[in-house]
Parts: sequence; structure tokens; C-alpha cells
Amino acid sequence: MTSYDYDLFVIGAGSGGVRAARMSASYGARVALAEEYRVGGTCVIRGCVPKKLFVYAGRFSGAFEDAAGFGWSVTGAKFDWATLVANKDKEIARLEELYKKNLRNADAKLFPERAELVDAHTIGLIESGKNVTARYILIATGGHPFVPDIPGAEHAITSNEAFHLKTLPKRIAIVGGGYIAVEFASIFNGLGVDVVQLYRGEQILRGFDDDLRTGLAQEMRKRGVDIRVNAQVAEIISEGDSYAIKLSTGERLETDLVMYATGRVPNTSGFGLEAAGVVTGARGEIVVDDYSRTSVENIYAVGDVTNRVALTPVAIVEGAAFAQTVFNDNRSGIDYSCIPTAVFSEPEIGTVGLNETQAREKHGDIDIYKSAFKPLKHTLSGRDEEMMMKLIVDAASGRVVGCQILGDDAGEIVQSVAIAMHMGATKADFDATMALHPSAAEELVTMREIWQREPEQV
Repeated sequence: MTSYDYDLFVIGAGSGGVRAARMSASYGARVALAEEYRVGGTCVIRGCVPKKLFVYAGRFSGAFEDAAGFGWSVTGAKFDWATLVANKDKEIARLEELYKKNLRNADAKLFPERAELVDAHTIGLIESGKNVTARYILIATGGHPFVPDIPGAEHAITSNEAFHLKTLPKRIAIVGGGYIAVEFASIFNGLGVDVVQLYRGEQILRGFDDDLRTGLAQEMRKRGVDIRVNAQVAEIISEGDSYAIKLSTGERLETDLVMYATGRVPNTSGFGLEAAGVVTGARGEIVVDDYSRTSVENIYAVGDVTNRVALTPVAIVEGAAFAQTVFNDNRSGIDYSCIPTAVFSEPEIGTVGLNETQAREKHGDIDIYKSAFKPLKHTLSGRDEEMMMKLIVDAASGRVVGCQILGDDAGEIVQSVAIAMHMGATKADFDATMALHPSAAEELVTMREIWQREPEQV
């Protein structure tokens, strides 16, 4: 291994790349990383963390409204966008410094510049103009927002720019129906912005459980988000300080800002993958095997750049598994079958395992347990909002194969459910668990009646 400058060179210092670098170094590898933007990747710098901070900010308006039913009088409350952005920036800077400190403590060398592959063992550092070599190379370059090529697309922003707006718009049109779109629709709505969400499909959150999709759309509309489905954007027209959106139906919509949240694509362009012989797929993703190895024996890839499961915890586990496999003589694959997921919309979604459609396809005979109720909090707040919980059970084995939750703290609740499901818990195990009262989560262990769809709905 001493014939190379490094045992491992990581391109991309996001969550997956940093975890792989630190663990590999702990196993004795000589490690270097290159990052052309900021250390921390999408999640820390312009994704999960700043978004969750914005989510908290947007929820205060609802909390102020709810407080009245509990005897509180909240008067004179006002929101300042510039303060939120500045405080968010301070926290992101603090986290970035922690990431850098952890790399230094692991004796991993950081190159703050773009890196590209020259060949299977050589990395070109673009700014400094020098080449370095490594026995193993790990690509962890993440992804970036996708904006369709339509007339006027250059007028739209993405989630990247949303975190740095100079002023808060009075009106915004958010294009997309995935989790990023619904989260930002809820954020801006909570901050007092007039929000229109445009989605070309029949219902938001394609791929999620149908009950969650329908329930969330209903609750978001109650809160004032104008969700328009079957709405295809044909053109964006700049009109001075505002924009006009032309839909394929001929309808015209005026707004102050247009934001696209129509998915993300892997960052693989311009990194020299072809020169090294790395094979990519139809969406530009790096094709890897069960152990994150690419078509080139010594080159691996983890995280969003592989387009497997684009979630930060998944990238971290993939990075750790890579380090175990390559530098700790412990071949480690990843189980993607039971990954908990949250959508920080308003109200929130938490889900783990299979949705109902997937469960019917995989197991055939399934039992559905479902409960919809007004949370205790809203008996006094007066808010017209329902919480929904749903357990999907394989009828043959009794195992819980899916859990779907819509409501306050859904993500927090479903994390604990994921542990039970990972251990193979059955519905009988849930039933035998003592309820915590009064709580919303107790519904998960008190549901007894199997919920049946009408025949024409099955």
C-alpha cells in the first residue's frame, strides 16, 4: 500500500464520505478527502439540518393559534426572516467546523478543492493543479436539484437558494409533489406566505402509502396551502418583480417566486468517471454492487451518487460498511428493507417498512389496522385536524411489515417502531405491550379491529 500517496482518497465530504474517511483512518489507513464547496454535504449545509430549522420556525404560527384554547393570549408576535437566516447560517457554520475538526482528529487530510479522476488510481486536484494517487478511491459526491428544461426555467429557484433568500416573498409557487416540495410548502405557509403547490400527478407524495398521501393533502389544504394536482408547468414568464406561470391547460398563475422541487439527480458529470472506466446508469448514477464497489475493482461509491436510497442515515451506514469491508476485513452489506422515513410537512409523516400497495404485492394476504382520531391537544385548541396511524401485518406470520403515521411527532414515534420491526415484532407483540396513556402513540398497541376496505376499493 506504500506505493500510493494514500490508501484511500474520498471525493466529496458529505455525511457518507466523512464517515467512511474517519472509520478507514481509525483502521490505520492513510486517508485524504477533497471537497469543492463546504464540508458536511447536502444534509448539513443545504438540506436536512437547515430545512428542519426552517420547519421549526414555520410551526410557531400554528402553536400561537393553538395556545388561545389553553388560556394563553399571544399578542404582538412578529416574524423576522433575516434573523432566522442569520441564526441558521451560524449553526451551519458551527456544524461545518465540527466536521472539519473530526477529520483533523482522525488524521485525514482535507483538500478544499475540486477533484477529478485521471485514471483508476490517480486523482487530479483542479485548483492546485497536482495529481495524487490512492490504492482505493471512494466517490461520495451526492446529488443536486433537477429542474426540467422548460421556457423560463432560469427564473426558478431550488431548495439550494431557498435557504439564502434576501427577503421572504408574499407569494410562492412550489412545483413538485415529493417530500421536499411538501416540506417547503408547509414551511412557507407557516411563515405567512401565500403558497400554491403545483404537481403534475394525481396526488402528492408518489410512492408513499395512499392513506398518508390523501390525509396529508387534506390537512395541508385546511392550513391554507393551495395544492393543485394534474398541473403541468409549460412556461415561466418574468414580469418585473413577479412571475407568471403558464400551465399546460392554458391557466395562468401569478406569483412572486417560483421554486422547483422536482427531484434530485446524482453528481457524476465532470468527475472523470469515463477515464477511470466507472460505469453509470440511466440517470447518471454510479452502478455499484452490494458492497458499494463500482465496475472498477478499487473504486467504490456511496450515498446519493449511487441513487439507491437518498437519505443521509443510509449514506452514513454505507460509508461505515465500506470502511469495514475494505479496511477492517469485515465484508458488510446493507439491509435496505426497513428504513424509517419522515416527511417534515405540517402535519408530519413518519413511515417504516412497506406501504399497503407494496405489502399486497409482496405478501398477498395482509391485515390492516387503522385508527384516525382528533389528538387530545386539539380538543382545546379547536384545530380541525386528525391524526392517522396504520399498521400493516402479514396475515400468515403475524409480523408487522409496515407502519404509517400522520400527525404531530410522527417521525419521533416511527423511529421506535422501526426498532421493533427490525427485530421481527408481530402484531401480537404490539398487543402485549402496555400502553402509555394519554399519548397518541398508545394507538399503536391498542388497535384490535382489522380495517376492511370496501370490495371496490381493494
